[in-house]
Amino acid sequence: MPSKMTARDLMTPDVVTVPPETPVVAMAKLMADRGISAVPVLAADGALLGLVTEADLIRRLADEDVEHRPSWFSAMFSTPGSQADRYARTHGAVARDVMTADVVAVGLDETAAHIAALMEEKKIRRVLVVERGKLRGIVSRADLLRALVTPMAEGEAMSDDRIRRAVLAAMKREPWANSFYLLADVQDGVVTFHGFMRDAGVARGLRVLAEGVPGVKGVKDETQPLPAYM
Repeated sequence: MPSKMTARDLMTPDVVTVPPETPVVAMAKLMADRGISAVPVLAADGALLGLVTEADLIRRLADEDVEHRPSWFSAMFSTPGSQADRYARTHGAVARDVMTADVVAVGLDETAAHIAALMEEKKIRRVLVVERGKLRGIVSRADLLRALVTPMAEGEAMSDDRIRRAVLAAMKREPWANSFYLLADVQDGVVTFHGFMRDAGVARGLRVLAEGVPGVKGVKDETQPLPAYM
C-alpha cells in the first residue's frame, strides 16, 4: 500500500545538480530547459550543500523592482543578520549565495506518510533523499500523488475511496480547485462534483483533473453557480 512505500520507492534518483560556483543565469536556463523547479547544490565530494528553487530565483527578480523594498515596519522586526542574508540571496551571482542551506531531507527508508506530513508542515513541494550526507534522490508532491494512485497489486481495481482520495489530493495541489464550496464523490469509478462552482473555467479544469486520475471511469458535474452573497 502507498502508506508502506518509502523514499527509496518514490524518489527520482537521477537528479540534476549543480556545483556551488554555478552562475544564477545558468541555473535559470537549466531549470527552464529541463522543465524542473529546483536543483540541489553539491560539493566536489558529492556532499549536499543546499537547494536552489524557482522561488529563490523569482525572489531575486522581484527585488530588482525599485518599488519592492522592505517597509520600515518589517525592518523593525528583522535583524541586521537576516537583512544581510536576504540581500546576499537576492543579489548573489552564484549558487552558493542564493541557495537555501537549511534543506528538508529524509533517509531512504522514510515512509510516504511521513514525507507527506513533512511537506504539509513545512509548506514545501519536495524533499531530498540522502544517505550519509550524500544525495540519493528527490521526492516531489507529484511522486506522492503517484504513490496514492498506484494499484496495490497487479490487476487489482482501484476502490472508490482510493480514487476519491487521489482526486482530493490532486485538487489540493491546485489553488483554483481547492475550494471550500466543492465536494467530490466517487461511485463505481465515476467522480461527481457537488457544491458551488465559481465559473465554467473551473468546471472544465476539474473535469480534466479528475479524468487524469487512474481508475476514473467518468466525471459528472452536479454543481450550482456560486451565489453572489457567497
